[in-house]
Amino acid sequence: MSASEPRVSVIAYIGIGANLQDPLAQVARARQELRGLPHSRCTRASGLYRSPPLGPPSQPDYINAVAELETRLTPEALLRALQAIERRHGRRRGAQRWGPRTLDLDLLLYGELMLDDETLTIPHPGLYERNFVLYPLLELGGEIPVPGHGTVARLAAACPRGALVRVG
Repeated sequence: MSASEPRVSVIAYIGIGANLQDPLAQVARARQELRGLPHSRCTRASGLYRSPPLGPPSQPDYINAVAELETRLTPEALLRALQAIERRHGRRRGAQRWGPRTLDLDLLLYGELMLDDETLTIPHPGLYERNFVLYPLLELGGEIPVPGHGTVARLAAACPRGALVRVG
């Protein structure tokens, strides 16, 4: 066993989003690539949701989903794997925060771990107030714990659906 994998499997949740270069296809391909991660198994995925952009309003709407992984990768190794998938999809990290992108993969939850260091924060910051994350998570299970914030069902009940629309 390498240093990049923990001794036991952990359930992690990955946020998937795209709003450039055929977002529906980008999200579908990303879901397939998550199934191929080493020491991991994609156990479930939410439906697809369309949401207005969080950042500059002049960009296209996003397509969002959440995938559930059973993984033995450490959070850091999983983050590196997610960033590699983003790069394969043409993701270029730039100066514009919340700008348009071909693919965005966020490590939302990693078991009940709470972590905040220079490279990774778990639970993902803002998760508890973003409808495009909470409603796909809710589809996977209302009793999913969000460390430090309660359950997904409780958080979703306090987060208006707004313009979020399930599209698939």
